[in-house]
Amino acid sequence: MFYLIYNILSLFLLFPVCAYHLYRSVSRGRRPAFGERFGLIPAQALLKANGRPVIWLHAVSVGEAIASRPLLKALRARYPGHALVVSTTTETGRTIAEGFPERDLCIYFPFDFLPAVRRTLDIIRPELVIIMETEIWPNFTREACRRGIPVLLANGRISDRSFGRYLRLSWFFRHPLRLFSALCMQTATDRDRIVAIGAPAERTLVAGNLKYDIPFRRIPAKERAELRERYAIPRDLTALCAGSTHPGEEEYVLEAYRALLAEGLPLFLILVPRHPERADAVAALLERNNLPYRRRTALRDSAGYRFHPGEVLLVDTIGELMGLYALSDLVFVGGSLVPTGGHNLLEPASVGVVSIFGPHMTNFREIAALTLDCDAGVQIESPAGLAAACRSLITDRNRQQAMGENGLRMMQENGGATERHLQVIAGYL
Repeated sequence: MFYLIYNILSLFLLFPVCAYHLYRSVSRGRRPAFGERFGLIPAQALLKANGRPVIWLHAVSVGEAIASRPLLKALRARYPGHALVVSTTTETGRTIAEGFPERDLCIYFPFDFLPAVRRTLDIIRPELVIIMETEIWPNFTREACRRGIPVLLANGRISDRSFGRYLRLSWFFRHPLRLFSALCMQTATDRDRIVAIGAPAERTLVAGNLKYDIPFRRIPAKERAELRERYAIPRDLTALCAGSTHPGEEEYVLEAYRALLAEGLPLFLILVPRHPERADAVAALLERNNLPYRRRTALRDSAGYRFHPGEVLLVDTIGELMGLYALSDLVFVGGSLVPTGGHNLLEPASVGVVSIFGPHMTNFREIAALTLDCDAGVQIESPAGLAAACRSLITDRNRQQAMGENGLRMMQENGGATERHLQVIAGYL
């Protein structure tokens, strides 16, 4: 009865969902890709021709795609005879996933509309489906189950902010959750929460956080210098990278930047909005603050150009954040001064760079706590503390370097989630 009602509702909701998706795509200058989202996969002939069994991994957006990378690498090494299909929901996630050499095909995840789901599963015909983090779609999960395709949840988490909402809707989520073959959660808290929502306790386990298994290494001085040369940043400037910033945060970053420049510090700012389509709005903000800047896309055609103290590199591209973290002296991790939930502190830690972050870290609660315990980052209570935190690290190079080393040690000591996930996956292949 549940699925009958769900599918009747999905018919009524299909038009508004499509209209919203079309608006969202057009407003961001991206193609809607309705064909793929309704199961019209152009690579159908290619997939059938290669004759290999398929492992399908779904990662909603950028964060999930990046988190899936260690698992994808391990799957490619462990199962070289399988084809790896990666799906995403967002356009930015698709852009990131297409850059992964491990995958054989990258597609958009279908709308949870029964004909679209059935058509996509008919074409892909996966031996196993792996869903990253917390994507629960009733029709997709049920159709996979009816075809005997195991569906695993990997790197699962239930944030503080979303737990209450999931719990109130447990009458809805318990139906598809019961169909998962296994649910690999990041922490014991995440396990308890998803069981409370309706997941079968006997199939739910703690496997750790795949994000700890991202590659980490100390960046050699020569490589750092080469990266700075690529971005026209002089070696003698202290580079502050504000990564994955959200609306409202850039104002705080620029206020702190101007205060530090007024003290005579040889500082340079790299500003990376979480969504590059916001670059025009951020550029207007820089102009209002009388801060000279150059966009990353314009920099590519500016041979011989060199930045100066007090200028800004505005990054309006996707996929360069890790390289920018690697060349920086310190990093502010966005999404943390506004109630967005924060972003991944492990990324700067993985290249030995100390991070500064705000109070709103609900989506990365465990990682934030570990970062502080390991003395690999600084948490500020409000935007007013950003300039002081930057000043303290800029003027104490020994502390800055020691905290960067602490971050590398943290990465080394907290890995292993990939292998625990592989042990579960092996039972279904």
